[in-house]
Amino acid sequence: MLSIEANKNLIALNTLAFNAIAEHFTCISCEADLLKALQYAQAHKLGYQVLSGGSNVLVDEFIPGLTLHMQMLGREVLEQCDQQVLLRISAGENWHQLVQWSVENNWQGIETMALIPGLVGASPVQNIGAYGAELKDVLVQVRAWDCQRKEFVELDNSQCQFAYRDSVFKRSKGRYIITSVDLRLHKQQAVTFKYQALKDYLHNQSLAKITLKDVFQAVCAIRSDKLPDPLKVSNAGSFFKNPIISPSQFQQLQKDFPKIVGHPSACAGVKLAAGWLIDHCGWKGYLESGVGVYPKQALVLIHTGESSIGQLMQLADDIKQSVFDKFSVQLEIEPQRFPATG
Repeated sequence: MLSIEANKNLIALNTLAFNAIAEHFTCISCEADLLKALQYAQAHKLGYQVLSGGSNVLVDEFIPGLTLHMQMLGREVLEQCDQQVLLRISAGENWHQLVQWSVENNWQGIETMALIPGLVGASPVQNIGAYGAELKDVLVQVRAWDCQRKEFVELDNSQCQFAYRDSVFKRSKGRYIITSVDLRLHKQQAVTFKYQALKDYLHNQSLAKITLKDVFQAVCAIRSDKLPDPLKVSNAGSFFKNPIISPSQFQQLQKDFPKIVGHPSACAGVKLAAGWLIDHCGWKGYLESGVGVYPKQALVLIHTGESSIGQLMQLADDIKQSVFDKFSVQLEIEPQRFPATG
């Protein structure tokens, strides 16, 4: 039996902990629930939107229509051999717990994405990634309800149109409701890692042989030191994307700012460290009227309570303007507005 709640406060379902009232709300625990909820919305002439883990969203104060909270659970091994394993993971599964499970089974491919908050269903939308790995590297297909075609569809990796923190799901807002993802992870491969911070941390451990568990624990330690736990400090993780600029623009910036941090990107550009840019505009540790910038990582905006989403967005605009004024670099906000505006 589908349960519909009226005027549901989503303060506990968004990691920035803003008060947000959903006009109508229901939990989705299976695909049958999803179809019933969509039928309910149609019968009552309601718009609808999908809420996952609430860790990468900027919620409006009032959310009209029906909010569908994805809570589908399930992990299934579809097939495996000596070299690989194919998994089907339901949309409501916790991402970090999935990473931990994969490491416990010695399945390689997502260990550097530990402690990324949120649920599995949202992971393809942003093409989540960390320390040189991205979801697109392991994703085989996504199962979703296509709201245009009115049927369940399976999209393979190429159809997802993945890019840096981007996908067809993000660009086609409202069309797809993801119910599960299939991931292919590896067995018996050499442990590799790309980012210097991770290399340095593991080198300092003086390990005879580095295992997946070592990498996983290193990522957890590094992220815990730099990024606040949303249960303790309300935040949405990285608030801005790392901007990608041309090599020529980077060379010019290096002349003016020799210590600027940048890494080659897959698209032949240079990916700048947005946190470095924000820090060098003097924002790290800023706090006023309940919103601010985390003292240990300028890429993270925080909410300490008694503030509004409007105040946070004004702070974000001020940061973007100051970075542009100093570096001529345009920052882009990573979390998505909820409900989507277009």
